[in-house]
Amino acid sequence: MRYVSTRAVDGGGARSFSEVLLDGLAPDGGLYIPESYPQVDAARLDRWRDLLATQGYAHLAAAVLELFAAEYGGHSLIQMAEAAYTAAKFGTPEIVPVERVAGTNLWLAQLANGPTAAFKDMAMQLLGQLFEVELERRDTWLTVLGATSGDTGSSAEVALTGRSRIRVAMLTPRGRMTPFQQAQMYSIDDPAIANIAIDGVFDDCQDLVKAVNLDAGFKARWHIGAVNSINWARVIAQVIYYFAAYFRTGADCVSFAVPTGNFGNILAGHVAREMGLPIDRLILATNENNVLHEFFSTGIYRPRGAAQTYETSSPSMDISKASNFERFVADLVGRDGARVAALFGVALPREGFFSLADTPEFASLRDRFGFVSGTSTHADRIATIRQTWETAGILVDPHTADAVHVAYALGAAGRGGPVIVTETALPIKFAETITEAVGFRPPIPARFAALMDAPRLVTDLPNDAQHLKAWLESWLSG
Repeated sequence: MRYVSTRAVDGGGARSFSEVLLDGLAPDGGLYIPESYPQVDAARLDRWRDLLATQGYAHLAAAVLELFAAEYGGHSLIQMAEAAYTAAKFGTPEIVPVERVAGTNLWLAQLANGPTAAFKDMAMQLLGQLFEVELERRDTWLTVLGATSGDTGSSAEVALTGRSRIRVAMLTPRGRMTPFQQAQMYSIDDPAIANIAIDGVFDDCQDLVKAVNLDAGFKARWHIGAVNSINWARVIAQVIYYFAAYFRTGADCVSFAVPTGNFGNILAGHVAREMGLPIDRLILATNENNVLHEFFSTGIYRPRGAAQTYETSSPSMDISKASNFERFVADLVGRDGARVAALFGVALPREGFFSLADTPEFASLRDRFGFVSGTSTHADRIATIRQTWETAGILVDPHTADAVHVAYALGAAGRGGPVIVTETALPIKFAETITEAVGFRPPIPARFAALMDAPRLVTDLPNDAQHLKAWLESWLSG
């Protein structure tokens, strides 16, 4: 399996999995994607179903990974997956339990039982293993530079803490995360972990990460790599739980309802569908920051600036520049790298938007790729959290509620086959919103009991790439 940039022309610059694992962003500003998606036929689906049932999630993970990262070998991949996915870390040997919402055809894929109570643990725990093995193999080191709107940061830091060849600098939008999310990150006391609060929104943090990656000299000198979902390995790790959730419903075909802001999670569903997983619809749910819903409704992709990016009660989706969206557009336009470069590298920075509204590709989008979309408001979230609790006894976080609301609004709950909602986080991370919805604070897992009282370690920086690079240089050379 070889990987190329979304902006590559004629397949130029193909790289191996281990190379893109440590690299993150491609030199031309594009994102790495496989030259083609591996195909999974009915016979292999049956084998994987049996593998999950008899040997568990880690063995399914290794089987999926081997299609994308065969250079490591099956035995090595199993070892890494078994280290990443343990009952001790995820609270159950199932790793990803799937629960039916009583009285509906909705199912909840429980993805948030990991160390930081967010679905990001599903990828980060595996990414930590992959990084460690590859850095040891190369006898080198890595500086992970990332941005988070709430959950990626703590998940990455917990997964990478204590790994001798890795340092982590994580950018956060100052004041935009919940108190629990801030406490999770800023309480980590490790000289190899740096939390940096940027004067801006998540999109500003993400832009700074990309600016540093595009400075080739700085990136090479300080071994800058990515842990955000611009890293292809993150996407592959998320593909795995789409297969697991499908198998656990026992259905022949399913749909998925996915809350998303950065397009990484639902991109994994798209990849699984392209591989051959029987997915009817990919139901994309946004909050008030509905840039992606606008595209899937109109064909116009128009990211917003910081002033137009709303602060909402599902803050991990307060994103107006979906960094993974370029990967999907590459598939939508038939892997035409020159066209992708013109859209994202020319039209978008020059005009602030691009339109595919009148193209054959957009006209065939729903039938060819299965996407439908909707949006949700604070009032929708509150009502959905309350209804799901009162009718089914299930407490969901605000982001998951966005997906449940959109699934109902689009009539997907009555479409026929199961609709699997991908859980974002445990409710405790958004206690104020949960309390507003149901009248009580969600229970605090014992492992987080002292978190809110822990000291905070965070550095404030302006929204400026030069300031960030100067700070990083000082920290890394100290």
